[in-house]
Amino acid sequence: MNSTKNKRVSVIGSGSWATSIVKILHETQDCVGWYIREPEIIGHLQKHHNNPNFSSTIEFDIQRIAVSNDINQVVRSSDILVFVVPAQFLKVWMEPLTERLDGKFIVSAIKGIIPDDNLTIAEYFNRRHDVPYDRIGIVSGPSHAEEVAQSRLTYLTFSCKHLEMAEELARIFGAHYIKSHIGTDIYGTEYSAILKNIYALAAGIAHGLGYGDNFLSVLVTNSLLEMERFLNSSYPSPRQLNTSAYMGDLLVTAYSQFSRNRTFGTMIGKGYSVNSTILEMNMVAEGYNASKCMREINRRYNVKMPIAEAVYSILYEKISPAIEMRLLTEQLI
Repeated sequence: MNSTKNKRVSVIGSGSWATSIVKILHETQDCVGWYIREPEIIGHLQKHHNNPNFSSTIEFDIQRIAVSNDINQVVRSSDILVFVVPAQFLKVWMEPLTERLDGKFIVSAIKGIIPDDNLTIAEYFNRRHDVPYDRIGIVSGPSHAEEVAQSRLTYLTFSCKHLEMAEELARIFGAHYIKSHIGTDIYGTEYSAILKNIYALAAGIAHGLGYGDNFLSVLVTNSLLEMERFLNSSYPSPRQLNTSAYMGDLLVTAYSQFSRNRTFGTMIGKGYSVNSTILEMNMVAEGYNASKCMREINRRYNVKMPIAEAVYSILYEKISPAIEMRLLTEQLI
């Protein structure tokens, strides 16, 4: 990717995080493309200038938002595509696509993993759409859409194979309330974003069971150690996990009131079934699918991951959360 000046940027997705990213770009770009599948959302956006499924405080100048439900038209007219849909639905969103992506710069703001394929988003675009890794960027937190909607100070990390490309992305997202970190650890930032959702589920389960802050601090500390073991075993690289993209994102997801994964886990800890939790929340908690995917991926590496294993056992093997968490307490340091 050369200079981003005069580059057309478009967002793929209609959820809260996609809407917040459009908000950021709306403040830094002359015009932003936006692919939304649902005609009713487009109709509401054009009439009321906001997303009916998210914060009405985000108002868009509709003259500077090129919204469409034709993904091919959006892709054709764009140089940079920011994907912000739940990982489990990405392939569905991509089904109508006939345009090639190998000439575009792909940015993933998706914090999940493709079910069944067990691919990260970067791996998916590389293997399924022939996008070279040097044309893929990753946006990671710590960040919650709700705070971006309020223009509250937020730190984002941009990871690309080449540092100058990460710098370009940071400039594109350079709203006054956004501070940026840059790096080249695409693999590490993607997998840490996947794993932190699983660990937030564990934190929520513990909270729902009545465990206090003393235990949660130990649980989160061990989660970071577990994350480090997996990353070092699967893709060793000089990385500092005590930085925002790794530890910061883990902390905000494990503790925040806005965390879907923590909320999901809390409901499980309180006795809700998985199915009833999914229906009750009506939102995607990426950690649920990621738990199964990571268990399958870890068969290749055989890394000791007792927290991730405990979450899997509770969600997929229907082991009692109280029993599983009590057993886990004996394995933490």
